[in-house]
Amino acid sequence: MMGTEPASLESLRVLHQSDDYIVVDKHWDIRIDSKMWYEKHTVQAQLRHRFPQLADPSTYYGFRFCHQLDFSTSGALCVALNKAAAGRAYRCFRDRTVSKAYLALVRGWVEEETQTLDFSIGKNTSEGKTHMMCIGGTECCENPKPCQTELTVLEYGLYDGDPVTKVLLQPLTGRTHQLRVHCSAIGHPIVGDFTYSLGADDAPYRMMLHAHLLHIPLEPQPLLVSAGDPFLPAVDPKWLPQRSLRTLTATVEALLEHRVEEDRKIKEKERERTRKKEERRRGSAAQRTEGDSEEQTRRCQEWLSEWAGD
Repeated sequence: MMGTEPASLESLRVLHQSDDYIVVDKHWDIRIDSKMWYEKHTVQAQLRHRFPQLADPSTYYGFRFCHQLDFSTSGALCVALNKAAAGRAYRCFRDRTVSKAYLALVRGWVEEETQTLDFSIGKNTSEGKTHMMCIGGTECCENPKPCQTELTVLEYGLYDGDPVTKVLLQPLTGRTHQLRVHCSAIGHPIVGDFTYSLGADDAPYRMMLHAHLLHIPLEPQPLLVSAGDPFLPAVDPKWLPQRSLRTLTATVEALLEHRVEEDRKIKEKERERTRKKEERRRGSAAQRTEGDSEEQTRRCQEWLSEWAGD
Protein backbone atom coordinates (compact mmCIF):
# COMPACT_ATOMS: atom_id res chain seq x y z
CA MET A 1 0.00 0.00 0.00
CA MET A 2 1.22 3.46 -0.92
CA GLY A 3 2.35 5.45 2.11
CA THR A 4 3.19 9.05 2.87
CA GLU A 5 6.70 8.88 1.38
CA PRO A 6 7.40 10.85 -1.82
CA ALA A 7 7.78 9.05 -5.14
CA SER A 8 11.07 7.65 -6.38
CA LEU A 9 12.28 6.01 -9.56
CA GLU A 10 12.08 2.61 -7.87
CA SER A 11 8.67 3.05 -6.20
CA LEU A 12 6.53 1.95 -9.15
CA ARG A 13 3.73 -0.38 -8.00
CA VAL A 14 2.35 -2.71 -10.70
CA LEU A 15 -1.27 -3.83 -10.30
CA HIS A 16 -1.64 -5.80 -13.54
CA GLN A 17 0.62 -6.93 -16.36
CA SER A 18 -0.11 -8.79 -19.60
CA ASP A 19 1.27 -8.84 -23.15
CA ASP A 20 -0.91 -5.84 -24.03
CA TYR A 21 -1.30 -3.75 -20.87
CA ILE A 22 0.33 -2.68 -17.65
CA VAL A 23 -1.76 -1.04 -14.92
CA VAL A 24 0.21 0.82 -12.27
CA ASP A 25 -0.74 2.46 -9.00
CA LYS A 26 0.36 6.01 -9.77
CA HIS A 27 1.95 7.84 -6.85
CA TRP A 28 0.31 11.01 -5.51
CA ASP A 29 3.12 13.48 -6.31
CA ILE A 30 4.30 12.48 -9.75
CA ARG A 31 3.47 13.44 -13.33
CA ILE A 32 2.65 10.83 -15.95
CA ASP A 33 5.16 12.25 -18.41
CA SER A 34 7.01 15.49 -19.05
CA LYS A 35 9.08 17.17 -21.75
CA MET A 36 10.91 19.22 -19.12
CA TRP A 37 14.50 18.13 -18.52
CA TYR A 38 14.25 18.78 -14.78
CA GLU A 39 11.29 16.38 -14.34
CA LYS A 40 13.31 13.35 -13.21
CA HIS A 41 10.47 11.45 -11.53
CA THR A 42 7.58 10.62 -13.88
CA VAL A 43 5.56 7.44 -14.46
CA GLN A 44 7.21 7.25 -17.87
CA ALA A 45 10.66 7.32 -16.25
CA GLN A 46 9.60 4.70 -13.71
CA LEU A 47 8.37 2.42 -16.50
CA ARG A 48 11.60 2.85 -18.47
CA HIS A 49 13.56 2.04 -15.33
CA ARG A 50 11.53 -1.09 -14.48
CA PHE A 51 10.72 -2.31 -18.01
CA PRO A 52 13.36 -0.97 -20.43
CA GLN A 53 12.65 -3.83 -22.84
CA LEU A 54 8.99 -2.79 -23.18
CA ALA A 55 9.61 0.82 -24.23
CA ASP A 56 8.48 1.53 -27.80
CA PRO A 57 11.02 3.74 -29.63
CA SER A 58 8.36 4.78 -32.17
CA THR A 59 6.51 6.79 -29.47
CA TYR A 60 7.70 10.04 -27.87
CA TYR A 61 7.46 8.79 -24.29
CA GLY A 62 8.12 5.11 -24.97
CA PHE A 63 4.74 4.07 -23.56
CA ARG A 64 1.14 4.67 -24.61
CA PHE A 65 -0.92 6.01 -21.70
CA CYS A 66 -4.59 5.13 -22.21
CA HIS A 67 -5.92 7.96 -20.01
CA GLN A 68 -4.75 10.70 -17.65
CA LEU A 69 -4.49 11.34 -13.91
CA ASP A 70 -3.62 14.71 -12.38
CA PHE A 71 -0.20 15.24 -10.81
CA SER A 72 -1.73 15.12 -7.31
CA THR A 73 -4.07 12.17 -7.95
CA SER A 74 -2.96 8.62 -7.19
CA GLY A 75 -4.31 5.28 -8.34
CA ALA A 76 -4.97 2.97 -11.27
CA LEU A 77 -3.38 4.10 -14.54
CA CYS A 78 -3.51 1.91 -17.65
CA VAL A 79 -0.61 1.75 -20.13
CA ALA A 80 -0.90 0.01 -23.53
CA LEU A 81 2.17 -1.90 -24.70
CA ASN A 82 1.40 -1.84 -28.42
CA LYS A 83 -0.56 0.17 -30.97
CA ALA A 84 -3.36 -2.36 -31.38
CA ALA A 85 -3.95 -2.58 -27.63
CA ALA A 86 -3.99 1.21 -27.38
CA GLY A 87 -6.62 1.34 -30.13
CA ARG A 88 -8.89 -1.15 -28.36
CA ALA A 89 -8.66 0.76 -25.08
CA TYR A 90 -9.16 4.10 -26.85
CA ARG A 91 -12.43 2.90 -28.39
CA CYS A 92 -13.74 1.94 -24.95
CA PHE A 93 -12.89 5.37 -23.54
CA ARG A 94 -14.35 7.07 -26.64
CA ASP A 95 -17.61 5.12 -26.37
CA ARG A 96 -17.81 5.83 -22.60
CA THR A 97 -18.02 2.15 -21.68
CA VAL A 98 -15.13 2.43 -19.20
CA SER A 99 -16.06 2.48 -15.50
CA LYS A 100 -13.91 4.48 -13.09
CA ALA A 101 -14.40 5.06 -9.38
CA TYR A 102 -12.36 7.37 -7.15
CA LEU A 103 -11.99 7.54 -3.40
CA ALA A 104 -11.77 10.97 -1.80
CA LEU A 105 -11.79 12.70 1.55
CA VAL A 106 -13.77 15.94 1.29
CA ARG A 107 -14.09 18.82 3.73
CA GLY A 108 -17.18 18.86 5.96
CA TRP A 109 -19.90 16.25 6.41
CA VAL A 110 -21.87 15.63 3.21
CA GLU A 111 -25.55 15.37 4.23
CA GLU A 112 -27.01 13.83 1.06
CA GLU A 113 -25.67 10.27 1.05
CA THR A 114 -26.08 9.61 -2.69
CA GLN A 115 -26.36 12.33 -5.29
CA THR A 116 -25.59 13.20 -8.89
CA LEU A 117 -23.42 16.30 -9.27
CA ASP A 118 -24.56 17.94 -12.50
CA PHE A 119 -22.56 21.07 -13.27
CA SER A 120 -21.16 22.11 -16.62
CA ILE A 121 -17.42 22.81 -16.51
CA GLY A 122 -15.35 25.20 -18.61
CA LYS A 123 -11.91 26.78 -18.63
CA ASN A 124 -11.25 29.62 -16.21
CA THR A 125 -9.90 32.56 -18.21
CA SER A 126 -9.37 34.84 -15.19
CA GLU A 127 -5.88 36.27 -14.92
CA GLY A 128 -3.69 33.98 -12.87
CA LYS A 129 -6.24 31.12 -12.98
CA THR A 130 -5.89 29.86 -16.55
CA HIS A 131 -4.64 26.49 -15.24
CA MET A 132 -7.99 25.99 -13.49
CA MET A 133 -11.47 24.95 -14.54
CA CYS A 134 -14.74 26.50 -13.36
CA ILE A 135 -18.50 25.95 -13.16
CA GLY A 136 -20.60 27.17 -16.09
CA GLY A 137 -22.32 30.47 -15.37
CA THR A 138 -19.48 31.86 -13.27
CA GLU A 139 -17.48 34.84 -14.44
CA CYS A 140 -14.75 34.15 -17.02
CA CYS A 141 -15.89 30.54 -17.60
CA GLU A 142 -15.13 29.69 -21.21
CA ASN A 143 -16.84 26.96 -23.25
CA PRO A 144 -18.55 25.05 -20.41
CA LYS A 145 -19.59 21.48 -21.25
CA PRO A 146 -22.11 19.21 -19.47
CA CYS A 147 -20.54 17.03 -16.75
CA GLN A 148 -21.95 14.51 -14.30
CA THR A 149 -20.48 12.77 -11.26
CA GLU A 150 -22.12 10.20 -8.99
CA LEU A 151 -21.25 10.71 -5.31
CA THR A 152 -21.76 8.08 -2.60
CA VAL A 153 -20.94 8.69 1.07
CA LEU A 154 -18.96 5.88 2.71
CA GLU A 155 -17.85 7.24 6.07
CA TYR A 156 -17.90 10.30 8.29
CA GLY A 157 -14.90 11.21 10.41
CA LEU A 158 -12.19 13.70 11.25
CA TYR A 159 -8.98 14.62 9.50
CA ASP A 160 -6.48 16.31 11.78
CA GLY A 161 -9.43 17.23 13.99
CA ASP A 162 -11.61 18.73 11.24
CA PRO A 163 -14.86 17.10 9.97
CA VAL A 164 -14.45 15.26 6.67
CA THR A 165 -16.41 12.71 4.63
CA LYS A 166 -15.02 9.72 2.79
CA VAL A 167 -16.81 9.38 -0.55
CA LEU A 168 -16.77 7.28 -3.70
CA LEU A 169 -16.91 9.37 -6.86
CA GLN A 170 -17.89 7.96 -10.24
CA PRO A 171 -17.33 10.34 -13.18
CA LEU A 172 -19.94 9.80 -15.89
CA THR A 173 -18.08 12.23 -18.17
CA GLY A 174 -14.41 13.02 -18.52
CA ARG A 175 -13.69 16.72 -18.13
CA THR A 176 -10.39 18.14 -16.82
CA HIS A 177 -10.39 18.42 -12.98
CA GLN A 178 -14.05 17.31 -13.01
CA LEU A 179 -14.13 15.65 -9.58
CA ARG A 180 -12.22 18.46 -7.90
CA VAL A 181 -14.45 21.16 -9.38
CA HIS A 182 -17.69 19.28 -8.67
CA CYS A 183 -16.78 18.65 -5.02
CA SER A 184 -15.81 22.28 -4.59
CA ALA A 185 -19.08 23.37 -6.24
CA ILE A 186 -21.20 21.67 -3.54
CA GLY A 187 -19.12 23.21 -0.76
CA HIS A 188 -17.08 20.09 0.03
CA PRO A 189 -13.66 20.56 -1.60
CA ILE A 190 -11.23 17.65 -1.59
CA VAL A 191 -8.87 17.64 1.38
CA GLY A 192 -5.43 18.92 0.36
CA ASP A 193 -6.58 20.39 -2.97
CA PHE A 194 -4.14 23.30 -3.03
CA THR A 195 -5.33 24.61 -6.40
CA TYR A 196 -9.08 24.80 -5.80
CA SER A 197 -8.67 26.11 -2.26
CA LEU A 198 -6.59 28.94 -3.79
CA GLY A 199 -3.60 27.79 -1.76
CA ALA A 200 -5.39 27.68 1.59
CA ASP A 201 -5.54 23.89 2.06
CA ASP A 202 -1.79 23.27 2.26
CA ALA A 203 -1.40 21.33 5.53
CA PRO A 204 -2.11 17.73 4.35
CA TYR A 205 0.81 15.87 2.81
CA ARG A 206 -1.19 15.17 -0.37
CA MET A 207 -4.50 15.78 -2.13
CA MET A 208 -6.89 13.07 -0.97
CA LEU A 209 -8.10 11.82 -4.36
CA HIS A 210 -7.36 8.26 -5.47
CA ALA A 211 -8.36 6.31 -8.61
CA HIS A 212 -9.56 3.18 -6.83
CA LEU A 213 -11.22 1.19 -9.63
CA LEU A 214 -10.70 0.86 -13.38
CA HIS A 215 -12.86 -1.40 -15.58
CA ILE A 216 -12.24 -1.45 -19.34
CA PRO A 217 -14.64 -3.79 -21.21
CA LEU A 218 -12.07 -5.20 -23.63
CA GLU A 219 -12.88 -8.25 -25.74
CA PRO A 220 -12.67 -11.12 -25.09
CA GLN A 221 -11.44 -10.45 -21.53
CA PRO A 222 -12.38 -7.22 -19.68
CA LEU A 223 -9.70 -5.47 -17.66
CA LEU A 224 -10.74 -4.94 -14.02
CA VAL A 225 -8.20 -3.54 -11.57
CA SER A 226 -8.46 -2.13 -8.04
CA ALA A 227 -5.78 0.14 -6.60
CA GLY A 228 -6.80 -0.37 -2.99
CA ASP A 229 -7.66 2.28 -0.39
CA PRO A 230 -4.91 4.64 0.82
CA PHE A 231 -7.24 6.56 3.13
CA LEU A 232 -6.90 4.36 6.19
CA PRO A 233 -5.73 5.25 9.72
CA ALA A 234 -2.94 2.68 9.34
CA VAL A 235 -1.56 4.72 6.42
CA ASP A 236 -2.40 8.21 7.68
CA PRO A 237 -3.15 8.44 11.44
CA LYS A 238 -4.59 11.94 10.96
CA TRP A 239 -7.67 10.31 9.37
CA LEU A 240 -10.03 9.10 12.08
CA PRO A 241 -13.25 7.39 10.87
CA GLN A 242 -16.22 7.83 13.22
CA ARG A 243 -19.33 6.50 11.47
CA SER A 244 -19.55 4.10 8.53
CA LEU A 245 -22.60 4.13 6.23
CA ARG A 246 -21.57 1.45 3.74
CA THR A 247 -18.50 -0.60 2.90
CA LEU A 248 -16.28 0.15 -0.06
CA THR A 249 -16.51 -3.45 -1.29
CA ALA A 250 -20.32 -3.55 -1.37
CA THR A 251 -20.52 -0.12 -3.00
CA VAL A 252 -18.10 -1.08 -5.78
CA GLU A 253 -19.91 -4.38 -6.37
CA ALA A 254 -23.20 -2.52 -6.79
CA LEU A 255 -21.52 -0.08 -9.18
CA LEU A 256 -20.17 -2.91 -11.34
CA GLU A 257 -23.52 -4.74 -11.35
CA HIS A 258 -25.20 -1.56 -12.53
CA ARG A 259 -22.57 -1.19 -15.24
CA VAL A 260 -23.13 -4.77 -16.44
CA GLU A 261 -26.89 -4.16 -16.60
CA GLU A 262 -26.37 -0.91 -18.52
CA ASP A 263 -24.05 -2.67 -20.98
CA ARG A 264 -26.63 -5.44 -21.44
CA LYS A 265 -29.32 -2.88 -22.28
CA ILE A 266 -27.01 -1.09 -24.73
CA LYS A 267 -26.17 -4.36 -26.51
CA GLU A 268 -29.86 -5.29 -26.60
CA LYS A 269 -30.74 -1.96 -28.22
CA GLU A 270 -27.89 -2.39 -30.69
CA ARG A 271 -29.16 -5.86 -31.66
CA GLU A 272 -32.67 -4.45 -32.11
CA ARG A 273 -31.37 -1.65 -34.33
CA THR A 274 -29.41 -4.20 -36.39
CA ARG A 275 -32.50 -6.42 -36.71
CA LYS A 276 -34.70 -3.54 -37.89
CA LYS A 277 -32.03 -2.37 -40.31
CA GLU A 278 -31.84 -5.88 -41.79
CA GLU A 279 -35.64 -6.03 -42.08
CA ARG A 280 -35.68 -2.70 -43.93
CA ARG A 281 -32.92 -3.92 -46.24
CA ARG A 282 -34.80 -7.12 -47.02
CA GLY A 283 -38.01 -5.18 -47.57
CA SER A 284 -36.30 -2.84 -50.02
CA ALA A 285 -34.76 -5.80 -51.85
CA ALA A 286 -38.16 -7.52 -52.06
CA GLN A 287 -39.76 -4.35 -53.47
CA ARG A 288 -37.03 -4.09 -56.09
CA THR A 289 -37.53 -7.75 -57.03
CA GLU A 290 -41.28 -7.28 -57.26
CA GLY A 291 -40.81 -4.20 -59.39
CA ASP A 292 -38.42 -6.06 -61.68
CA SER A 293 -40.91 -8.93 -62.04
CA GLU A 294 -43.72 -6.54 -63.00
CA GLU A 295 -41.49 -4.89 -65.58
CA GLN A 296 -40.49 -8.25 -67.05
CA THR A 297 -44.16 -9.32 -67.26
CA ARG A 298 -45.09 -6.08 -69.01
CA ARG A 299 -42.30 -6.46 -71.57
CA CYS A 300 -43.19 -10.12 -72.14
CA GLN A 301 -46.83 -9.21 -72.78
CA GLU A 302 -45.77 -6.48 -75.22
CA TRP A 303 -43.56 -8.95 -77.05
CA LEU A 304 -46.34 -11.57 -77.19
CA SER A 305 -48.73 -8.95 -78.50
CA GLU A 306 -46.35 -7.89 -81.19
CA TRP A 307 -45.61 -11.50 -82.11
CA ALA A 308 -49.35 -12.31 -82.32
CA GLY A 309 -49.79 -9.32 -84.61
CA ASP A 310 -47.21 -10.70 -87.02
